[in-house]
Amino acid sequence: MTPIPSTTAAQVHLEPWTDADLALLRRVNTPEMKTHVGGPESEEQLLVRHARYLDFVPSGLGCMYRIVLLPGGESVGTVGYGTRTWEGATVHEMGWNVLPPFQGRGHAVAATRAAVAAARREARHRYLHAFPSVDNPASNAVCEKAGFTLLGETDFEFPPGRFMRSHNWRVDLQA
Repeated sequence: MTPIPSTTAAQVHLEPWTDADLALLRRVNTPEMKTHVGGPESEEQLLVRHARYLDFVPSGLGCMYRIVLLPGGESVGTVGYGTRTWEGATVHEMGWNVLPPFQGRGHAVAATRAAVAAARREARHRYLHAFPSVDNPASNAVCEKAGFTLLGETDFEFPPGRFMRSHNWRVDLQA
């Protein structure tokens, strides 16, 4: 799999997740970054998540990427999608994280657009959803700017065992 360039003003490209990206996963696992998703995970939970990300492509369940800032090549966050069951159908769910020093510069939008474009080419299911908390204006703005359609509010379980009020955003990958 080759890196995926962004096509927007924010100059980022996506690189497929590798074993070396565990360090980046640890950098986004902070109280500040995980405020809207139940807080930081334990080291054991991070290792399970990392293994799942590494298995996304071989298993056909999705793809996880490292967001790389151009021209310097600095890793500034993560974006990707995995498979889940939602309202009785198999769909893809997308999520992203941009490290605080790089937030507010369009990197999340550019990376999300690039990941949606990749999903259009590679994903197995028609719909791609994102479920940011209704209390997370930044992630909801990313959805809107990246071309998702707001379907409404829902009670969404994330992490397992914790329900939150979320917006249900969707992209039709076949449109």
